[in-house]
Amino acid sequence: MTSRTCVLAGILIAAGIGCSREAAAPAAAPAAAAPPPWTLTIQPLELASAASSSQSQLTTSSRGTLVSWVEQEDQSILKFSELTAQGWSEPRVAGSGADWFVTDADTPAVIRLSSGALVADWMQSSSDEFEASNLRLSYSTDEAKTWSRSFLPHRDGTITQHAFATLFEMPDKGLGVVWLDGRQTVKDREHGPMSLRFASFDGQWKQRADAAIDTKVCDCCTTSVAITPDGPVTVYRDRTDNEIRDIYVSRFESGKWTPGVAVHDDGWKINACPVNGPAVSAVGRNVAVAWFTTLNDEGRAFAALSTDGGRTWGNPIRLDEAGALGHVDIEMLDDGSAVATWEEFANQRGQFRTRRVEAAGATSPAIVIAGAANGRVSGVPRLARSGDQLVFAWTEAPERGGLGRVKTARATLPH
Repeated sequence: MTSRTCVLAGILIAAGIGCSREAAAPAAAPAAAAPPPWTLTIQPLELASAASSSQSQLTTSSRGTLVSWVEQEDQSILKFSELTAQGWSEPRVAGSGADWFVTDADTPAVIRLSSGALVADWMQSSSDEFEASNLRLSYSTDEAKTWSRSFLPHRDGTITQHAFATLFEMPDKGLGVVWLDGRQTVKDREHGPMSLRFASFDGQWKQRADAAIDTKVCDCCTTSVAITPDGPVTVYRDRTDNEIRDIYVSRFESGKWTPGVAVHDDGWKINACPVNGPAVSAVGRNVAVAWFTTLNDEGRAFAALSTDGGRTWGNPIRLDEAGALGHVDIEMLDDGSAVATWEEFANQRGQFRTRRVEAAGATSPAIVIAGAANGRVSGVPRLARSGDQLVFAWTEAPERGGLGRVKTARATLPH
């Protein structure tokens, strides 16, 4: 399936027109007692992004939070800033090119490793005919003054899609990356399955792994990775032979990835990709996942929690109130609860919302971050946590169309 078809499918579902052939409602968590009061004060955070900016992404390290975004001029420019006590630092450039493959759903990113090195990724177009791309990586060891020559984590050499990557630090401090890989689609452009693959690099940037995690997954839904004491955990949208596309989890243990298993048996049958991937976060062996599904052509957002490193999961907890557009994110908190975000259609517009989720199933009232008035939320909103700070990023576009701009905000977690 090409990216153009995937994006169209996502639009149809978000609008409630419906590509779904069959769906089953996740079994909701049992009714829980009312949660203790929990509120956030959302404070705008000024970011020096241009009016032509989009594709925001947030990553965290022991040094704090990075925000990255893409600006469009005569070429695509990947910029990033670091959050300091004074606010966002002056933007720095991580990469640029006139041949990038740019979509709102698949965003480049910049992460910082424990060594201090910065790593960036983006997609480089390899064929307009097949909407194909190569996943490019680059690193800097001098605070973005210079960057390495870009390189590929995949070695198949096929003219197909390599995209929807997640960068992360391996437990031994090397670089890990998972991505969607279309090498199996070359022989059958219409029906060949996308796969989920993994690569890793040591401290000298030598590649030491290139392996499949799952050989049949949904075509263009984002991936996500969290780190537990037992190893990395990745979540993704799977694809069965009869087109069930539920959220699966795989764990990296003893040097290999475990077979993927469903976080919950939603039974969502759809003959197209919804372009709406899951998110995962971990604190110790407590893990939280958020995802999007549909029931009777109504979008719904859910979260589920695990206390054993992602081996087993609690009942799904509904995040939205009515008509979610998905685009979820989630952050685990130290007390075993989580903060989730999603986009919901309300008052004739998409709203970027957040709420706290308790392990027992209770949720706090939803809080609107953006989209209540003055502009519309576009792209995929983001959430990150650093200590007691939550950071939010999204693209805000004018009501009547035109170029968007990346916006950010933050909130302090209540004690």
